[in-house]
Amino acid sequence: MKFTISRENFLQPLQMVSGAVERRHTLPILSNVLIKVTEGALWLTGTDLEVELVSSVTLEGDYTDGEITVPAKKLFDIIRGLTDGTQIHFSVDDNKALIRAGRGRYTLSTLSANDYPNLEDWESEVELDLTCLDIKRLIDSTNFSMAQQDVRYYLNGMSLETEENLVRTVATDGHRLALCRQPYDNASLSARQVIIPRKGVMEISRLIGDDDSLIKVQIGANHIRLHASAFIFTSKLVDGRFPDYRRVLPRDGDKTIIAEKSTLKEAFSRAAILSNEKFRGVRLNLSNGELKITANNPEQEEAEEIVDVEYQGDDLEIGFNVAYLIDVLNALPRDKVKITLSDSNSSALIEDSEDDAALYVIMPMRL
Repeated sequence: MKFTISRENFLQPLQMVSGAVERRHTLPILSNVLIKVTEGALWLTGTDLEVELVSSVTLEGDYTDGEITVPAKKLFDIIRGLTDGTQIHFSVDDNKALIRAGRGRYTLSTLSANDYPNLEDWESEVELDLTCLDIKRLIDSTNFSMAQQDVRYYLNGMSLETEENLVRTVATDGHRLALCRQPYDNASLSARQVIIPRKGVMEISRLIGDDDSLIKVQIGANHIRLHASAFIFTSKLVDGRFPDYRRVLPRDGDKTIIAEKSTLKEAFSRAAILSNEKFRGVRLNLSNGELKITANNPEQEEAEEIVDVEYQGDDLEIGFNVAYLIDVLNALPRDKVKITLSDSNSSALIEDSEDDAALYVIMPMRL
């Protein structure tokens, strides 16, 4: 096996698949990247048994078909360290990978490609085409609400739902919930709900650009796969049942606040400086046309911020985790935010004042 390729053409797909490689693993071969030359193309594969990422590039120089695995991080560091425009000559001889670049020469250990694991073949049950922008919006609007290492393993991921003409993502850690909806007009979709694990969600977000190119999404019984022009990404699904989030969506809120997102975010950020570092609580006092935000900590320090808002109604006092509030404001795209409340013991519903495609629910805190 051998091939010749420029540094730039090698580095991009190598960097892409390296994100799926597990560096600290009990199986040494999972620290390797699979390199395969066939039919005039170089294919690179990385996996940690949970996610698999495949990328390819067309070869223009001399090549000989074959496949081998080499340590992913070492190979990536070598290629990244070369200067732009360098031609790389890669060959395998006597179970060693030889890389010649300019006046440099590097020899890497190898493991047989026959031992490299691949996610088993499976059939898709639901297929849909979404643009990169749509997928990025569905993920970025909700992924910050996923749990991290929760014993309720089904919360350590993001729910993806399809139904007729709608695609929906939902994430919750038990204290807050984020939901985003995307209309789907191409065809009528089968009803399906799956849970993409946290690593899979973060890898998809990393891979996808801000453009309107189409990506084919395939959902199977235990896997989800994304086909793009530059990569094929596959992830196992979480085997569990996502909680019925519809039950926690507030429906009886009679107190509505309209406020400038940037003004609110800046006020929360300043108040957060003097909040309790462990609980991150802030107190909100609502009265006609005004929102007072207060925070304090065990050192008896206190912050107070007053923000003008659109509100007419009864006075209300309620507490929230300020980090959750700031996360939601960061996720909302437009300038005006709408907050709906009912009483001091009920969750807040936060959304864009003009668009209900994304909804956020935050449970109150006792302060």
